[in-house]
Amino acid sequence: MLPDMAQAPIMFTIFLYITFSSSMLVINKVAVTYLPAPALVLFAQLSTSALVAHILGAFGIVEVDPLNWDKVKRFALVAFIFLATIFTNMKTLQYANVETFIVFRSSTPLVISVLDYVFLGRELPNRRSLVSLLFITSGALGYVMTDANFHVAAYSWVMCWFVVFAIDMVYIKYIVETVPMTSWGRVFYQNLIALAPLTAIGIGSGEAAEVYATSGSLLKASSVAALVMSCLCGIGMCYSGFRLRKEVSATTFTVVGILCKLGTVVVNVIIWDKHASTTGLCFLMMCMVSGFFYQQAPLRDPLPPVVKVCPPHHGLGVGNKRPRESPFPPSCLFGSGE
Repeated sequence: MLPDMAQAPIMFTIFLYITFSSSMLVINKVAVTYLPAPALVLFAQLSTSALVAHILGAFGIVEVDPLNWDKVKRFALVAFIFLATIFTNMKTLQYANVETFIVFRSSTPLVISVLDYVFLGRELPNRRSLVSLLFITSGALGYVMTDANFHVAAYSWVMCWFVVFAIDMVYIKYIVETVPMTSWGRVFYQNLIALAPLTAIGIGSGEAAEVYATSGSLLKASSVAALVMSCLCGIGMCYSGFRLRKEVSATTFTVVGILCKLGTVVVNVIIWDKHASTTGLCFLMMCMVSGFFYQQAPLRDPLPPVVKVCPPHHGLGVGNKRPRESPFPPSCLFGSGE
């Protein structure tokens, strides 16, 4: 147990992450409703986050890694995967209600646990975690069966997001562990690098022309307010997410993420009119509660320990107890793990 003073920064980071993560999904839903142009909303978020990180670093307020070609090359794929995850997230919110996205988000650990085992060297879930994951998946299926706002396009985008998100969780975790950078440095790199491909997506999808044709709607107070709120929330979400991953274990981060989704449901039911039925919300709560019982699997040993057999030694003393000065290393008795 850490002292209270040592826990204070971690608790503050958790509070920040819960606040931004709980609000982000609903704010993005509002933003793409007033501005039906996901690429534009995302471009504003990324450029604002990169600019703020750069300015804070230039004035020495925070430590931001300067641009380095080797880090850019290694972080490029992170930016592409991050962009694909967020873009498919936006498209999902454009067609589906918030609960639909949350349920599919809650069912991802079952797949991620297998990818963790295959690519990141973790053990498979224990019995308690497996039961938790099965209940989460069952709740997701139950919700889909009662979803009155079923839309083929929405579920197509959800499945695209699901695949991209699984890749996101595995690869970005690998890069964060192998490329040493500050949290603000990761914010700067990730958002800056993602701007170029996002611009290409906006032009290639025809969204840029559509935005130009309806540019008058961008000047409305409601549209501007929604865009500004999404940008501010994006900055906080990006930084607090990287910071929290650094300060706490993966299991704690998973639990905090589930709490964030519960907060999103509360906010969404209060202010939004496209929420699920009572039965659907019960299945949703089943997903959330089951998530609290999930435990992150520990890293498994690369190889089992090898027990070495010591050669005969006549100086072991009475009862075969090893004397203080022995010519054989302790690994000879207890195994070295090599």
